[in-house]
Amino acid sequence: MSDYTLTIKTYEKKGVLDDITDVITSHGANISYVHLFVEKNNMGSINLELEHVEDIDELVSDLENIGEVKSVELHGSQLDIYGKRIIIVGGGAQVSQVAMGAITEADRHNIRGERISVDTIPLVGEQPIAEAVEAISRLPRVSVLVLAGSLMGGEITEAVKKVKEESKLIVICLNMPGSVTQYADLIITDPIQAGVLAVMSIADTAVFNIERLGDNIKF
Repeated sequence: MSDYTLTIKTYEKKGVLDDITDVITSHGANISYVHLFVEKNNMGSINLELEHVEDIDELVSDLENIGEVKSVELHGSQLDIYGKRIIIVGGGAQVSQVAMGAITEADRHNIRGERISVDTIPLVGEQPIAEAVEAISRLPRVSVLVLAGSLMGGEITEAVKKVKEESKLIVICLNMPGSVTQYADLIITDPIQAGVLAVMSIADTAVFNIERLGDNIKF
């Protein structure tokens, strides 16, 4: 079984998405991510990430037999192309320092064949950060969340708890006041080092195992 990405062009018509998902389900494949939009010519474009596909040629053929489907394009999975993803959320200056460490370390591992990307979103305020954390479960390929701030708790902590319950996300945070540190896998004082360890925690080419460090280790 393998993972694939499909781009399906369809005529805009009610019920076509149901027909597509019915075909995929009948093949025993799992949809791990979907993004759809209507193009300028009123054609629908559906991008699907599929897991556990047994016979991709037969699946594509069955999809092409749906009357409203104009074309089906087959791609490699987004995980194979873009790899793992690190999201850094928090205060501007600290986010940039974490990103510096993460990007430098990612470069070293990506040269060896890894594909690790780093995304940042400088935010301030409890509610905006909590919303960003909670939305991570809806983003594809995210392996690590780094919280870079001077004080985090309340709604942010609840969002972190929820995300960790729903996924295998690794959470790293800077050493700061607030209850969010109780739910982080690693607490690190130096922001550059936080970025470095975020990459090392998911890089297959790194001699590093976050589980050996135990919970809430401070650096």
